[in-house]
Amino acid sequence: MSQSKVLADRIYSGEGIAADALRIVAANILLVLCAHIVIPLPWTPVPITGQTFGVLLVGVLLGARRGAITLIMYLLEGAAGLPVFQPLGLPGLARFVGPTAGYLFSYPLAAFVTGWLVERGAKIVESRDASSRVAALPLIGALISGEAIIFVCGCAWMALVLKVGWSVALTQGVLPFIPAEIIKMALIVVAAGGLQLARREA
Repeated sequence: MSQSKVLADRIYSGEGIAADALRIVAANILLVLCAHIVIPLPWTPVPITGQTFGVLLVGVLLGARRGAITLIMYLLEGAAGLPVFQPLGLPGLARFVGPTAGYLFSYPLAAFVTGWLVERGAKIVESRDASSRVAALPLIGALISGEAIIFVCGCAWMALVLKVGWSVALTQGVLPFIPAEIIKMALIVVAAGGLQLARREA
């Protein structure tokens, strides 16, 4: 599918490597800002953060390929010791052996799958009506798929690598975060619709 189907290209219509690099850098900055929104929970080493919101939003905005590139760059920055991750964990490479490592490893795949499904959903909608905005249901499906990848990887890391067991992994790594993730997905749906509308009226 053409890259023009994703929101980032409609917001900024420049083409070429330089334009793509600008979109990726802007998305990376957005992701870092989201990651520093943190609410610690006393019964789990995994805090509520804006990271997952940023990951899914990057996938929606940039699509599969550039979304994944943005998240790979984000992980490399964190591994190099740059302060891009949520601030409550271990620094640098140590973050990749801690309780949140499974979530981090999932981010490029989650962004890719979310972006790929958004691209496919936009293509279906536009093939039926060129003036239609991206339908809410395909977008919601894409977001749920991205969330599922993040939760499965995060939970599996805690259960299998840290050996806390699946029950503890679910109660510490999944269940406390479901309400917040639903709110994040709703915000992304609203934001995507608003960006589409603003672009059409511009």
